[in-house]
Amino acid sequence: MTEQVIAGTDLSRLRELNSLTVVRALRDQPPTTVTELASVTGLSRPAVDVIAQGLVSSGWATVVEPGGSSTVGRPARRYRFRATAGHVIGVDVGGHKILVLLADLDGNVVHTARRSVAADADPASRLAALDEILAACLRDAGKTASDIWAVTVGVTGPVDASGKTTLFTPLPGWQTVDLATHLSDRFTCPVIVENDCKLAALAERWRGTARDANDIVFLLAGMRMGAGLIIDGVLRRGFGGAAGEIGALKAVKWLTAPSHLQRCPGVPPTVGPDDAAAWVFNAARDGNRDARTAVNRYVKDVAIGTAALVLALDPQVVVFGGGFSRSADLVLEPLHRELRKLVLRMPEVRASTLGADSVALGALRLALNEVDQRLFSVGLSAPVAPRR
Repeated sequence: MTEQVIAGTDLSRLRELNSLTVVRALRDQPPTTVTELASVTGLSRPAVDVIAQGLVSSGWATVVEPGGSSTVGRPARRYRFRATAGHVIGVDVGGHKILVLLADLDGNVVHTARRSVAADADPASRLAALDEILAACLRDAGKTASDIWAVTVGVTGPVDASGKTTLFTPLPGWQTVDLATHLSDRFTCPVIVENDCKLAALAERWRGTARDANDIVFLLAGMRMGAGLIIDGVLRRGFGGAAGEIGALKAVKWLTAPSHLQRCPGVPPTVGPDDAAAWVFNAARDGNRDARTAVNRYVKDVAIGTAALVLALDPQVVVFGGGFSRSADLVLEPLHRELRKLVLRMPEVRASTLGADSVALGALRLALNEVDQRLFSVGLSAPVAPRR
C-alpha cells in the first residue's frame, strides 16, 4: 500500500514537472505547435498534446488560431503562454519623482503612472504619494491588488537584507522606512526592495544596450553617482547590498564630480542647482568654452571610479546611464579617452537606451524573476497560479 502511495505521488509530481517544462518552453518561444514543443522539451508528442490542452483549461496557455486560408490540410494548432494570467509592478522611488510600471508576465508594459515629489519630502509624504500613485495605476489599468503577482521597488542607496537603506540614502528620513512592510498592507504578493543602480543594470541587460553582455558595469550618472554590477550574467549585491558603492570612497572623486557642472562659470543665477547640469551640457554642445571645460573635468572624475571598477571586474561593457545619459554625446568620447589611460583592458563604453525608465524597468525584470522562481520551484499549483 505504501509503495502504491509513493508511486502515485511520484507520478503526480512527474506530471507537474512535465507541465512546467512545457510552460517554460512556451515562455521562451513564439506561438508553437505540439510537434515543435515536443522537439524543444524532449517529451513525446502525445504527452505534450495532453499537457498543452490541460494548460489551456487551467489558464496558463491560449490557442492561437491559424490565420489565412490553406488548401493543403488543416493547419496545426499553435499554443502561446498566457501572459495576461497575472501582472507585476515595478516602481522607481526617486528624489524628485515616483514612476510606476505595470506589466504582464511577458514584461509588456500595459500602464504607466508618474508623479513628481519634492526632493525634501519627509517619509510620510513620500509614502503617501507612493500609495496614491499605486492606487491610481491599478484603477486606471482596470486591475486590483490581487491581480499582481510580484512588486519590486527601486530606491536610492544600498538596500540590506531587510529591505531597508540603513547604510545611507539621500532621501530624507528614508533609512528608517520599512517599505516592504508598508506595501504588504496593500499587496499579498511578494514585495522586493532593491537599489536603483542595480535595477537599472538589470534593465540594460534585459531591454537596453547591454543585451549581448554578461559582464556589465552600469553607471547611474546624475547629481549623484552610483554603479550596478552584473558579473557572469548575475546581478551582484554583495554581502550587505552595498556592492558597487565605490563612490563612498572620496579618493575616486564621484562625490564631488557633479560639482564641476554646478559651479561652472556663466550659469545664470535663475538656474537652480538641480538644473545647472542641463544648462552646462547644452552650453557645451553650443561651443561654450567654460561649459566644455566643466564637462571635461566632470568626466575625468567619473573616469577614476569607473577605472577602479573596470580593473577589479574586467567587464565587457560599461553603460553610461542615469539622467546625464541624455548628454552622452558629450561624455562618451572623453570618458573612453580617460579610461584608456587608466585600465589594462578597455571595455566597450555605451550610452543607456532606456533613459529615465531604466530603474522601473529593472524593477519589472526583478519582479518577473520572482514570479519565475516561485513558479518553477514550487509548481503550477502555487499561489501564483492564475485565477479563472
